[in-house]
This record gives sequence, C-alpha cells and structure tokens, in this order.
Amino acid sequence: MINRRELLRNGLLLGGAAAFSQLPLRTAFADSATMRLYWWGTPARAERTLGVARLFEAANPDVKINGEVGGNDYWSKLTTMLVGGNAPDIFQLEPGRFADYARRNTTLPLNDFLGKSIRTDKLAPGVMELGTVDGKVAGMPLSLNAFALFYDTEAFKQAGLNPPGAATTWDEFAKLCVELTKAIDRKNVWAVGNASRYTYAFDAFLNQRGKRLYGEDGKIGFDVNDAKDWYGYWESLAKNGGCVSAEVQSMDQIQVDSNPLATGKAAMAIAFSNQLLGYQSAVKNPLGITTLPVTDPSGPSGLFYRPGLHFGIASTCENPELAARFIDFFVNDMAAGKVLGVERGVPVNTDVKGAVVPLIDDVSKRTVDYISSIAGRVGAYPPPVPVGASEFDTRAFRPLADKVAFGQVTPAEAADQLVAEGGRILKG
Repeated sequence: MINRRELLRNGLLLGGAAAFSQLPLRTAFADSATMRLYWWGTPARAERTLGVARLFEAANPDVKINGEVGGNDYWSKLTTMLVGGNAPDIFQLEPGRFADYARRNTTLPLNDFLGKSIRTDKLAPGVMELGTVDGKVAGMPLSLNAFALFYDTEAFKQAGLNPPGAATTWDEFAKLCVELTKAIDRKNVWAVGNASRYTYAFDAFLNQRGKRLYGEDGKIGFDVNDAKDWYGYWESLAKNGGCVSAEVQSMDQIQVDSNPLATGKAAMAIAFSNQLLGYQSAVKNPLGITTLPVTDPSGPSGLFYRPGLHFGIASTCENPELAARFIDFFVNDMAAGKVLGVERGVPVNTDVKGAVVPLIDDVSKRTVDYISSIAGRVGAYPPPVPVGASEFDTRAFRPLADKVAFGQVTPAEAADQLVAEGGRILKG
C-alpha cells in the first residue's frame, strides 16, 4: 500500500507552481475502457503522445483515452493524485525517481504481462533490466538516451573558439566557458547554465571518480570531499563569469523551457541526448551535441546508457490489461514509432528503430548518431535509486546548490550539510 505520510513528505514538495493542463482526446466515459495517461514534456512531446493515443483508439474503437500533461508541478500533481486515490492509469517517470516510486508500491509489476500483452522479442538486449527494481519489472523503458552537452554552434564560430569535445577536461571546460562569455559580450548571457543543482551531472562527475550518486546499499555513494569539489567548481566558474548568475540559476526548474540555453541566457546546456529536439525548437542557431567534460581523458567517461523515460501502470489501475496493451503499442507498434520518432530517445524496439531512423530529420539524427558514437565509452548502468532519492534531490541537493550560488553557504558547508542530509533522508 502507498504510505500517505511518506508520499506527502517526499513527493508534494517535488514540483514548482507551473500551470497544469488536461488534454482530453475524446469525451471520457465512465467504463473500464476509459484510460488516463499522464506525462510531462514539451508541446512537441504532447502532440506525438496524443497522436499515438489516437492511433490506439482507432485500433481499439471501444477504448477512450484521456491524456494529461503536467509542467513544472508534475511531481506534486502526481503525488497528490497517488495519495488521493486518483492516480492516472499510466504515468511517466524518469530514471532518477523511477525506483523511488516503484519501491513505494505506486506502480504495478509488469512481469505477468511480459511476453504476452507486452511483447519483448524485438526489444534491444538488456532493456527490461533498465525497468527492474528489486527483481521485478516495475515499469517499461520507453527509449534509450545518455548524458550530453549541447552547444550553440554559431556562438562558438563567432567567438573563434573550438567547442568542447570528448577529451575536454573539467578544468579546460571552465577556461573555455570564461573565454566564451567574454567573447559573447552581451549583458545577462553566459557560456553555460550552472549545473551544480543537477544530480545527473554530479552523478557523471562521480562516475569519473569511480563512485556513484547512490550505492548498492541505498545510501549516498560519495563523500564530503566529492561534494565540496562539485559545489566549489561551479562557485568558482560563476565568480569568474563562466556560468549564469544565481538569479538565473534559481529560475531553472530542470525542464527544457526553463533552462538558460532555451531562455537565451546561455550558449550551452548539460542535459540528456533526447532533449536536443526540445532545445533546438527553442534556439534559433544550430545546436551541436557532445559528451560532458571529463576528469581525465584516459579515464572513465561517466556515461552510461539509460532509459530515456519509463511508463508505469498505477497499482490502483482498474484495467491493467488494457494499460499493458497500450504500453505494448507505444513501444512495439511501427506506426506509433513513426509518430514518436526519437523525441523521448532512441526506440527500444530494434525493428521500430530501423524503420524510424531513415525518416527522422537532421536534428533527430544527431541524437541517434550521438548514442552510437559513445558505445565504446559507456559504463554499467547504476543501481536503482533508493527510497528518498526524490526528497534528497529536491530538498537537499538542489537547495544547497542555490545557497552556494547566492553566497549563503560555502562549498565546504554545503558539502557537510549534503552528506548529513543524505544520511538522514536515505535509510539504505
């Protein structure tokens, strides 16, 4: 059962105050063939998702789907619905929170549907492992992506600077950011957003040091010195003018449309490979894509293939068989795949990928090429995040990064507090 107090404490404070919109595909009917689908993302994602839902309705005339899309308040809305017993039948989750929600029994294990309602014979090897938590398949991986760095190609050309590449170290990246900001020479425009508040960027940084954000024991996998180095790096970069101001940083809600690159405040962004489509739609100049900076060019890249997103079936879903059939359609149907393209990432069905790739535009092709290009550099997928990972991110890691940026605490103080909060929140 869902623990109401735990979910309220760990979930209701996860989102911002952005508007929530509901997009009904057809008039809802109060019968078992009506299903609710909930996700977040750009308008392009909404259009593609709704397009697949319409295709599913056309193939199943008795089925009606209500599509709902959330914004910056997605997680607080989802938690409210879960606690209130009004959960969507299917809802979208991301790897950094997926296992946390699964371990709270909010999602229904899919094991009984695999190979039946949900076909798995054409899925890329190892895909279902990316949806497995504590030995059960808790959700369906929808795509594959990886950490990436996007950059405005014109900004670098005009500055006469070479963009970062696979061998660029963090120190070299910092110098490049300072040079680029000076070359841009525009008020309130910097080289890059402040990524100190991104747990996924910190995870890559830790991986390069042979560590993890979370360990196998469900506790933090780093120490005070790691956190101090991370916060200190971005504090130094901000003071030297290489990344955005604290005020701009605080407006970034870890969504495409609020990132400084999308809002015109920066020329680069540390993000996920599949998000190139969303960023390119917001930026006029062509964007390039490369890997994150590294600690040592001859050492680990910090990269690993990850599920772009998951679909989970609510544990309270009244018609899980129908929900499973929709998930199967979403990942395995050829027509659905062509509608979705690679907006959520590279398709997990190999046949669908083969059919989709020749049809995609240049921007989409760049994301597929990027995923292929890092094949020899990716490491193992990390263990599932522990219970409390969402709270640790939103109530400890991110606020402390902002406090450092505003000069309210030093990197050393923030590091001590982060480790202490990790011990308090993550019980292992």
